[in-house]
Amino acid sequence: MSEAQEKSLPVGGAIGSSDPFKYYNKDQLVKAYTQMLLIRRFEEKAGQLYGMGLIGGFCHLYIGQEAVVVGIQSAMQPQDTVVTSYRDHGHMLACDMDPRGVMAELTGREGGYSRGKGGSMHMFSREKNFFGGHGIVGAQIPIGAGMAFAHKYKNDQGVSISYMGDGAANQGQVYEAFNMAALWKLPAVFVIEDNQYGMGTSNRRASASTEFWKRGEPWGILGREVNGMNLFAVREAAEWAIDHARSGQGPTLLHVKTYRYRGHSMSDPAKYRTKDEVEKMRSDHDPIEAVRAFLLAQKMVTEEDLKGVEKEVKNRVNDSAEFAQTSPEPHESELYTDILIDN
Repeated sequence: MSEAQEKSLPVGGAIGSSDPFKYYNKDQLVKAYTQMLLIRRFEEKAGQLYGMGLIGGFCHLYIGQEAVVVGIQSAMQPQDTVVTSYRDHGHMLACDMDPRGVMAELTGREGGYSRGKGGSMHMFSREKNFFGGHGIVGAQIPIGAGMAFAHKYKNDQGVSISYMGDGAANQGQVYEAFNMAALWKLPAVFVIEDNQYGMGTSNRRASASTEFWKRGEPWGILGREVNGMNLFAVREAAEWAIDHARSGQGPTLLHVKTYRYRGHSMSDPAKYRTKDEVEKMRSDHDPIEAVRAFLLAQKMVTEEDLKGVEKEVKNRVNDSAEFAQTSPEPHESELYTDILIDN
């Protein structure tokens, strides 16, 4: 990045590929690669279990978007909080939630994070500051603004990270939350994961403007467009956005351009795009392969090292699937818990 580009960051525009060594040393980059690979393999296994009828309801896979959440999560501090929508398994794993608990929740088992009652879209972990998984499109953004208000009220130096898709970016409640966050200068980062398609529709057909990073301009919210298939670019953007919010300057908006390889959900055959389009993204822009190639090119690791990482990840995913299938189903008494609070 040139000096002129660096100076332009506070006033708007795109963030490209960062200096890879600015934010990651060898161990940190290997960890990021491992997290991305874990998300990919976990989601592939979830897809298999869904096909076997072991996962019911809706299931939205994160395959292809791994660099987004791993890059942002690596820039966060322990007191920061996260809320997201229904394509959420990757966010959970990036928060270091136990794959066993996540997979068990997908299969509706007692060992799941919501004791088998939430399923794919509704899991939470207060320990990891992960506040869901929400099925209503855009409904998590006001929650994220509320979490940012809590950080400011408690003066705990925390920042709220709220993820949404490009489809949710057209929902009215999103802009109500933007207004409040800007009005009160809340420590909030709003992340639009633009994977190019909503539920079967290209965003170019559903949005009058696809420059989503500008959506906060009426309230003075600074925004950036980011290459979401590039881990280093995402990390650079996250550092800027989170630092801005944490320093008391108010909310920021990241428009992260990424791509999902699978359908909108497991029931979506994705006939609205060509196989060639998907394969080209996989072959030319895959975020995991890019980091793998970089690690090898810089001689940070060997092929044997990466085979070891692959084996470790495979074992963790298989273990989570085994746990999910052997964990008991919730007792019928659970139907009446978590409904009312007794004062």
